[in-house]
Amino acid sequence: MTKFNFSAGPAILPKAVMQEAAAGAVDLNGSGLSILEISHRSAAFTAIIEEAESLVRSLLGLSDDFAVLFLSGGASTQFFMVPMNFLNESDTAAYLDTGSWSSKAIKEAKLFGKVEVVASSKADNYTHIPKEYTVPAQARYLHITSNNTIYGTQYHALPETDVPLVSDMSSDIFSRPIEVERFGLIYAGAQKNIGPAGVTLVIVRKDLVGKVNRNIPTMLQYATHIEGASLYNTPPVFPIYVTMLTLRWIRHSGGLQAMDVQNKAKAKLLYDEIDANPLFKGTTAVEDRSLMNGTFVMENPELEKAFLAACTEAGCVELKGHRSVGGFRASIYNAMPIEGVQTLVDVMRAFAQKHG
Repeated sequence: MTKFNFSAGPAILPKAVMQEAAAGAVDLNGSGLSILEISHRSAAFTAIIEEAESLVRSLLGLSDDFAVLFLSGGASTQFFMVPMNFLNESDTAAYLDTGSWSSKAIKEAKLFGKVEVVASSKADNYTHIPKEYTVPAQARYLHITSNNTIYGTQYHALPETDVPLVSDMSSDIFSRPIEVERFGLIYAGAQKNIGPAGVTLVIVRKDLVGKVNRNIPTMLQYATHIEGASLYNTPPVFPIYVTMLTLRWIRHSGGLQAMDVQNKAKAKLLYDEIDANPLFKGTTAVEDRSLMNGTFVMENPELEKAFLAACTEAGCVELKGHRSVGGFRASIYNAMPIEGVQTLVDVMRAFAQKHG
């Protein structure tokens, strides 16, 4: 039976990527060596990381004003690394609070400077993206979380501001075209759309680096990794390799425009069923629904276990909602085929016929 992995992350990867990665783990390009054992200073890995950077640049349309870094520590490390590198103690950063990840980023930023939370949807259980707010003109940056995996909300238009945008794009980067020139820094844990857990992509405008007056440990300075081309220390070699393969797959599949069309089609199929099916209801504002993580609950919670069992029987797995909100979450990242979403929709319809 074909299984469709709806996990929020680590998440589904293209089968072709996993097959090539598996082959590379045994024998990389006929070298007789595994990707797991080659030197990060070798010509073979230099070619991999340079291709990965080139693909990031071409897919996003990055100019030379931006540096592309492959780091460790996940998005959670970037929660403190961004303010550490961008804020003096007397400086102010603006944050939009739209969920668990942004609230964690806010907590870390307060260690390094002044933080103004310009808007929050916490009072409404993060079921929408705030629309009305003012960004302080003196703010060094405005931080957003572009997609909220737990609550199922997503920015469908960037905030209008004159200060640099900083965004945690862990769960929707490379899922659609973006106005990359409007950002000062983008960071993303790879384990959603671009690779396995273990590598973090950072895209940073070079002119914003090195402006604070605090002493920063060498490994936590963006300048260190820009100068070292992500090779100051041993990088996460295998995750970077799989990321490179995934970016190749995105390019060969039509690029970000094609990803956008496919992701919108998958999301429409899912949300149309949620709205039409009497047993289910969505949990977020319609205009802010995520194209990556569809969250929904049952009108009768007593049927949840039976529904999950029906999904599993049909090959649809990892649909249980985050422990903090319950219900269900269908994560439909780039690698999820529309057949997977159709299978889930078919289960929902059959379940309603039986229990409705």
